[in-house]
Amino acid sequence: MPFSFPAFGPLLLLILWFLFPPLLDCIYIWVFVLGSSSSCPAGDERRVQPPYICSAPIKYKFANESSSKYVKTGKGSLKFQLINQRQDFSFALFSGGLSNPTLVAVSAPISFANPKAPLYPRLAQGKSWNEMTVTWTSGYNIDEAVPFLQWGLKGDTQIRSPAGTLTFNRNSMCGPPARTVGWRDPGFFHTSFLKDLWPNSVYTYKMGHMLSNNGSIVWSKSYSFKSSPYPGQDSLQRVIIFGDMGKAERDGSNEYNNYQPGSLNTTDTLIKDLDNYDIVFHIGDISYANGYISQWDQFTQMVEPIASTVPYMVASGNHERDYPGSGSFYDTNDSGGECGVVAETMFYVPAENRAKFWYSTDYGMFHFCVADTEHDWREGSEQYKFIEKCLASADRQKQPWLVFIAHRVLGYSSNSFYAMQGSFEEPMGRDDMQKLWQKYKVDIAFFGHVHNYERTCPIYQNICVNKEKTHYSGTVNGTINVVVGGGGSHLSDFTPLQTYWSIYKDHDYGFVKLTAYNHSSLLFEYKKSSDGVVYDSFTISRDYRDVLACVHDGCEATTWAM
Repeated sequence: MPFSFPAFGPLLLLILWFLFPPLLDCIYIWVFVLGSSSSCPAGDERRVQPPYICSAPIKYKFANESSSKYVKTGKGSLKFQLINQRQDFSFALFSGGLSNPTLVAVSAPISFANPKAPLYPRLAQGKSWNEMTVTWTSGYNIDEAVPFLQWGLKGDTQIRSPAGTLTFNRNSMCGPPARTVGWRDPGFFHTSFLKDLWPNSVYTYKMGHMLSNNGSIVWSKSYSFKSSPYPGQDSLQRVIIFGDMGKAERDGSNEYNNYQPGSLNTTDTLIKDLDNYDIVFHIGDISYANGYISQWDQFTQMVEPIASTVPYMVASGNHERDYPGSGSFYDTNDSGGECGVVAETMFYVPAENRAKFWYSTDYGMFHFCVADTEHDWREGSEQYKFIEKCLASADRQKQPWLVFIAHRVLGYSSNSFYAMQGSFEEPMGRDDMQKLWQKYKVDIAFFGHVHNYERTCPIYQNICVNKEKTHYSGTVNGTINVVVGGGGSHLSDFTPLQTYWSIYKDHDYGFVKLTAYNHSSLLFEYKKSSDGVVYDSFTISRDYRDVLACVHDGCEATTWAM
């Protein structure tokens, strides 16, 4: 590969031409670190899945797919789309396929014009209704440059607010591959807190870093967002909810954990409809990096048009948190050794302790209680106490729409795996939760983890408490359970058993949109990611007195005293 490359901007579509004997059959691309391709630490435990090389590639393609004549001529070309990941890239050509790769050649480095530039902003609600946070990624530590955010009402004077800086290192990871072959320097993460926002107002912002050596400023491009409504404000408010999305490569290349084919459809459909919703909840299994740290950059770049414009609220899933002996409730290595560190550092949530990823947040007439199923939620646990406090704190006169969110299914699901267990839920899932939902009259409980869509009747203790299917009015008497885990990862099968409480199932990719028109009217819509069309819907119409009404196991104490 005797060629070199000039410096490029933040996104590059590169066409690679090559001429090699046809027995060389795979091209990998990874961040080039001198010596990383030529030496391996002792032991194969670092190379946990093919391709078995010691420095995990960012992405790769097969040379023999480049041209129908490649096998005969050895000639071909491949297209790669690169994003700024703060270091140079190199292409490497291997023979031997995935199981026995042998390095043949490495290209000259490919540089971005400003590899340390601030990129990929993520908005999130702060701890009060009139606070927004902006988190972004850069290559600048605080000894090189001072991070800040320049922001203000659109068309008005802009001010500057400081930003805090966090990162993590290899020793922060709990195990392989995150601590070994999947490790890559993540850069630095900066969060600025924008306080005392006017409600329903458009703000513009851009990220900046003032260089310590000469005082010059490296700027991002400009972005904008609309601030949240006052809690209880009567206005049109729209919410998007989905789980288990992950990421995929637009250039058709391969990567580790490459099993989220629907993620681009979900992302692109939401980008097209960006003017028609106000806040997003991605309820666990965020990037599916599973210990290959570079893939978090790819995810934040993919969702940037969304996350830079509306609050992008996340929940913790098994692929963010779980690792044996790390304190996760489930003793698996689904996180690939990340044990929650990456997600907790890269994304802000208004939790008291981000290592315990449960929190509450308000948006106008909605009150959300977001649980962390990767920590103990059972009665008597610290999280159980939080959940009850969160549900009890909802002022239903001002915020009539009470929503519970969790990653694993703590309610009802017709997933085939749950059916084989005989539970139709996460083991121990609803034992303690459903009595809280009933006591505090939760309208809808959302779950991911199962990669499909399903909606139940309003239900309590396995009983459908309302016979309606498309319109609920007055006192509903139970909580509607919704599995919305079809954000992008490989789909999950339903059991052939016909669960009587299941109203609608879809073995496809999609997301939910909630629209609150006022304090009395809510519209629920399930849309497929492929076309954005509504395939399932219902409405709720009720007054405040209907929320106050006594229901089974949900009655306030009364007395005959006068």
